[in-house]
Amino acid sequence: MKKSPHRSNATNHSPAGKSDARLDLSRVRHELRTSLNHILGYCEVLQEDPNTPREFENDLQRIHAGGRQLLSLIAEHFDNERLALTKRNLHQLRHELRTPVNHIVGYAEMLIDEAVAQGNNQILPDLKRIAQAARQWLALMEKHLRRRSLEYPTPPRSAASFHPDETGDRLRPGKESLSGRVLVVDDDTVNRQILARRLRRQGLTVSLAANGADALAKATSGQFDLILLDMLMPGMDGDEVLARLKAGPVLAEIPVIMISALDQDDRIARCVEMGAEDYIAKPFNPVFLRARIKACLEQKRLRERETSFLRRIQEEKQRTDELLYVILPRDVAAELRTTQTVRPRRFDQVAVLFSDIVGFASYSDVHAPEQIVAHLQTLVQMFEDVAERHGLEKIKTIGDAFMAVAGMRSPSSDPTTDAVRCGLEMIDAARSHSAGWQIRVGVHTGPVVAGIVGRKKYQYDVWGDTVNMAARVEQAGQPDAVCVTAATWAKLAPRFLGQSKGRVPIKGKGELELFLVTGLRQA
Repeated sequence: MKKSPHRSNATNHSPAGKSDARLDLSRVRHELRTSLNHILGYCEVLQEDPNTPREFENDLQRIHAGGRQLLSLIAEHFDNERLALTKRNLHQLRHELRTPVNHIVGYAEMLIDEAVAQGNNQILPDLKRIAQAARQWLALMEKHLRRRSLEYPTPPRSAASFHPDETGDRLRPGKESLSGRVLVVDDDTVNRQILARRLRRQGLTVSLAANGADALAKATSGQFDLILLDMLMPGMDGDEVLARLKAGPVLAEIPVIMISALDQDDRIARCVEMGAEDYIAKPFNPVFLRARIKACLEQKRLRERETSFLRRIQEEKQRTDELLYVILPRDVAAELRTTQTVRPRRFDQVAVLFSDIVGFASYSDVHAPEQIVAHLQTLVQMFEDVAERHGLEKIKTIGDAFMAVAGMRSPSSDPTTDAVRCGLEMIDAARSHSAGWQIRVGVHTGPVVAGIVGRKKYQYDVWGDTVNMAARVEQAGQPDAVCVTAATWAKLAPRFLGQSKGRVPIKGKGELELFLVTGLRQA
């Protein structure tokens, strides 16, 4: 008679079924202890081997202590009753089991690095066997937890990504050294020390932080090229530290690689979305660790070069703009930059000022060129300051002549008065100059046309009869006075001191009465 499905299922819960489960768990404990026996055995052999350098002793003792700790954890956790009690906190259990084996792998690989660097080939095989046995233990532990359906349905990348033949593929003499400042954040002291030693051997400058608050403080006070951030820490965990780092404009630029012994795809994805550059599982594959750190550092340097390049472009643009603003009025420069041209314009009421140094040609004959240019430079700078104070725009200098206008692009209620006041102060400035110069000044007001002509060494200029008249009354004037026409003087007389120069022949105009303005009337 065939058994019903119900009877068949009941058989699975029989005492014999429980016995099979206990037998299976006993086999798992045996397999795990076997790998640990290999670790402890090879470690003890190396401790007794005369070829083992004395400086290896401390790390070998740490490996041995890690193996003994794992034996205790097997006895404590790998029985049915204990697993049933811890089933609700499986991440913590898995973290507790993985931490000692991560230490063993880390110290073993550090010793392999040092043995390779020293050329000590006698002890290399046993060191590699320790690292391989530790990884086998990790794979067995992961396999058992998955088979017991403890929330690990897919093989963890950390265990699957390591192969025994990768152990020796690490930085050797002659291999390119890395450079940069790295902050390692991990609450486990041994993890920090192992990772710091590995990174320093790669050529990196390493700082350590034991918790999230310490990490944020050091990141704020220092300049780091990369942060290796543990995900699982007491208090402020890696997720919160990452969020705070990416919240600020300065710290957000530091690349962050998340590190953890846990396989939590959703949490890893969230960290990447928050701005983490990458994720590395513990124990570290030295090849992957170096490659990912190198990639992050290179990406940061590329971003920094790009930022520096853009900043230089901006600085050059600013210098170009400043130079353009020196050559041209600001609104004219803006128009030229925007449209690549400047539209000529007519202005109806503009005061044009010309000044000229008296006896400049003879002065130049008896003084050195350097002295002439230096004196002329300081005087022109004084004139520019005076013109700016009175609201005039400098148009140009021609030799020792200085030309400016009032009421053209800068608003003025009385351009003529502004220009004459400016001329009188320029006369005072020339008197105080060390060269002992005197100047003539001419001012005339009327319509002008302004614009730019030519394609090379262009400048903003003004044309028209008003400009010609200002130049001619300046030439007809006298030192230490502002020369104007009679029509202009009629407007100025209530506020200024002056006198008639008489009728003077003016080219193209015949004889005109000119007036010399010598100062302001006292109020």
